[in-house]
Amino acid sequence: MRVDTNFFGTVPMPDAGDPAVAPTARRYGNDDVIACYENMLHWSQTADALGFDTVWLTEHHFQHEGYEVLPNLIMFGVHGAARTKELRFGQMFNVVPQWHPLRLAEDFALADLLTGGRMEFGVGRGTVPREAWALGTVVASGDNEMSAEHDRINREVFEEAMEVIKLAWSQERFDYRGKHFVFPPDDVPDRGTFVNDLTLIPKPRRPIDVYQPVTSPETIEYVPRAGHKAVYWLQNADSQKDKWDRYAAIRSELGQPVGPGEDRCLVLNVHVAPTREQALVRGRPGHDEFCKFLSPYGRFSSYRFPDGSKVPFAFQPTLEDSMRLKIQVVGSIDDAVDALGFWRDLLDLRHVCFFFDYPGLRREDIDEQMHLMVEEVFPRLGEPVERRPLPDLAPLG
Repeated sequence: MRVDTNFFGTVPMPDAGDPAVAPTARRYGNDDVIACYENMLHWSQTADALGFDTVWLTEHHFQHEGYEVLPNLIMFGVHGAARTKELRFGQMFNVVPQWHPLRLAEDFALADLLTGGRMEFGVGRGTVPREAWALGTVVASGDNEMSAEHDRINREVFEEAMEVIKLAWSQERFDYRGKHFVFPPDDVPDRGTFVNDLTLIPKPRRPIDVYQPVTSPETIEYVPRAGHKAVYWLQNADSQKDKWDRYAAIRSELGQPVGPGEDRCLVLNVHVAPTREQALVRGRPGHDEFCKFLSPYGRFSSYRFPDGSKVPFAFQPTLEDSMRLKIQVVGSIDDAVDALGFWRDLLDLRHVCFFFDYPGLRREDIDEQMHLMVEEVFPRLGEPVERRPLPDLAPLG
């Protein structure tokens, strides 16, 4: 099984889980942000030594609250690759509507060249109006009642941008005429003539896989048709199985069938300890802070009450809710083996990404989590932790 890990990039937060502290009341300075980056470099080195395939990072902007403080995943990945041996660095996710598509295509291509093919390309549409509006785009959110118009514009921009990026990577010369993007712009003078096409400099030296999160009905249909790999997170078992199988069905309809578990990744929040009691004491504050921070964005709307009924959009689960549904796993080694085995058997899972980065955990705590997962949980599953061979592309320099 391919095993990855994902970090939000949260500053040290020793009071995580304190119910008296609202997420919006938090404010951290640059020293805290730097401490977060130092931790993530250290955890990348731990992941590299333990055989994790990829560390995925998360793009966000202007978050003085300290939960997600890494704005440029590509730049950080180049730095991290220089300080590790085999680990790949991925973006979960580049928020495409907040980028100029050709700058994103250039930056990733250059990073992939510099690292010898150790970059993974992930894309998403975004979730936070504070970021989107300030960076020149829009996004639907719980803060604007999931505006259908904002979602339509955001989706249009995203899908056009992805067409541009893939065209620029694959064609020696390209041009594009869309609703939101025109490349090259009309009537651009250039040394006595006009520009009719563009050539991206540089290009990647290899085909680039594209990873994208899958939640909404429209995205469920788009991702396999676009040839992207699907990433799933925080879904109840029935919803997850339906989405997982729908991906395979669409690929078959297109004449591009996938094998069991192929081209799909499950992200699973995990905090383990030798005993369940230890895990609950150490994992509850971070779980609760994580849920308190993200519930206004509807991240837990796939949860279900014990009677099977739907939860409200801004539902904030308890740790017991998460454990009951196996959507987040906080428990003993046995609990983690049971939950991971459940998802493996349900989905024929071949690619899992563990999120260990609950707020409030110290550097040594997350080191311990990675060691426990590789050295205790996976041997009990009878699954080796598999790392893909690196491409035969020497890094520049």
